[in-house]
Amino acid sequence: MPISKTDFIRGLQCEKMLWLDAHAPELRVIPPEIQAKLDAGNDFGDAMMSLFGEFQETTTLRADGRLDFAAMLEKTKGLILSGERVICEGSFSWYGNFCAADILKKEQGGYALYEVKNTEEVRKEFLLDLAFQSLIIRKCGVPLTSHVLVLRDNENEKTEGQVCVERKIHASFPVKIVDVSKQVKLFEKTVETNIFPFGKIKKKDAPMPNRSVGEHCEKPYRCWYFEHCNQK
Repeated sequence: MPISKTDFIRGLQCEKMLWLDAHAPELRVIPPEIQAKLDAGNDFGDAMMSLFGEFQETTTLRADGRLDFAAMLEKTKGLILSGERVICEGSFSWYGNFCAADILKKEQGGYALYEVKNTEEVRKEFLLDLAFQSLIIRKCGVPLTSHVLVLRDNENEKTEGQVCVERKIHASFPVKIVDVSKQVKLFEKTVETNIFPFGKIKKKDAPMPNRSVGEHCEKPYRCWYFEHCNQK
């Protein structure tokens, strides 16, 4: 079965977590403080859509409120063909594996890929997230000129090993724009190695991976199935 970028990141943390997402999502327990962070992240992402001025968003909903992925893919294709300058939630599918890019900004030679995160740090999981998107978008024939993170800014924090392209205030948020292209390209091999094996974990008849409780239950995020797996 195909996977999303969320599936990919969760599968890297724990294959059992990915299996539970597909086969027993009713066992999830999302603490209120975590849900609040997720909601704040969505709000931050929405605010950053206008970071580069006018934009076109592909998000499309069905009558039942669910995302209409087919419509989003078709709309993205049309916007790419017309040379749209800024596309938000640009959607792509390769062998069914799906991603929606926070921001695509047209530049000479292709599009710059931006991922928005409501935090100040450059984290490994963000680079892997971008690598997943990068692989699928390139496989769809869209050239990418750079891979960039949009983060909250803290002027006292050094961004070691990264290229901070710009700092600005947008929608009342101090933000920094960090080019992480070199690191992302290195992680694309990890995506290619895992993307199809992770899809097999989601299959209806796939056995549950045998993964013991350990440090991975808390890193990089506390697992939503923590209580289930830690039952005595």
